[in-house]
Amino acid sequence: MKTYKHLYPRLTEFENLYWAFRSAARGKRQRHDVAAFEFNLEGNLLELQDQLQRQTYRTGGYHNFLIHDPKPRLISAAPFRDRVAHHALCRVIEPIFERRFIHDSYACRVGKGTHAALDRAQEFSKRYPYVLKCDLKHFFPSMDHQILRGQLAQVIADRQTMCLADQIIESGAGIHPDEDEPFYFEGDDLFAINRARGLPIGNLTSQFWANVYLNPLDQFVKRELKCDGYVRYVDDFLLFADDKRDLHRWKKRIIRFAASLRLKLHEPESNVFPARVGVPFLGWQVYPDHWRLKRRNGVAFQRRFKNLLLAFSESKIKWNEVDVSVQSWVAHAMHGETYGLRRALLSGVILPRAA
Repeated sequence: MKTYKHLYPRLTEFENLYWAFRSAARGKRQRHDVAAFEFNLEGNLLELQDQLQRQTYRTGGYHNFLIHDPKPRLISAAPFRDRVAHHALCRVIEPIFERRFIHDSYACRVGKGTHAALDRAQEFSKRYPYVLKCDLKHFFPSMDHQILRGQLAQVIADRQTMCLADQIIESGAGIHPDEDEPFYFEGDDLFAINRARGLPIGNLTSQFWANVYLNPLDQFVKRELKCDGYVRYVDDFLLFADDKRDLHRWKKRIIRFAASLRLKLHEPESNVFPARVGVPFLGWQVYPDHWRLKRRNGVAFQRRFKNLLLAFSESKIKWNEVDVSVQSWVAHAMHGETYGLRRALLSGVILPRAA
């Protein structure tokens, strides 16, 4: 396997840091921390560059908050300065790993995304009668730091770049205390409980490293199981086949392979069933000829829309923020058969006056 050296000078170039800032700030320039950083942009970038070059840079603490999507998820937001460093690192190393990924992983990749993943799932549901739906148990809290470092070091032979990656990885240890249930695997000793685990869900690096971490699983499904109908989005993945017996056998082999990554399949939710009844995937029910938005997503938007209108009436936000949020959801919902739902949720709405 080819390895890459001399990456760190590119990472710390002022131009790379500037474009990293642009990427990190996209859509967030009205936020206080982003505006404060941009107010003295050149000075802040030069200071960050100096710290990175001298290797005195240290990550800051995370701001944690819960979202319901629909299950509670702990989101950990790094300081904006750190997010610039994350983008700078990813701009250099992500293209190196991108060429190693399979076509059908869709999260956090240019030209991919949820709608492309749903299109692919629908395509496979037309071609194959059966599907195995899988997801991994506590994926981000369970990611093993030693395994991830080993995967990165197989490709990155640059000590300084690996030191920065290590620091960001280590900052996530224990970030999910409520979900940090230790898993024991065959051959573990009593000290396995001390293995460092967990990455913050809010980091760009975590999303990218999820693809690195699960690339061996992708390769196993495609090369060893010979499954042509495979789609993965983060830790949710689908396998399609002509014979459901193949899918049951593959499930057993996936459970064994996931254990080599110190991961467990969420077995109660990992089932084999006919594709024609609809495949629950990424908040939609995917049928061979259409998508249907899950009810909980419509309810969640209705609740969010009500809160946006209330915030507008109290002059806490401007109308364009309400409009952008609504238009974004409508554009998402329009991919499926949702005309009646959109009409029911949005028609006849009485807009409150701003205070």
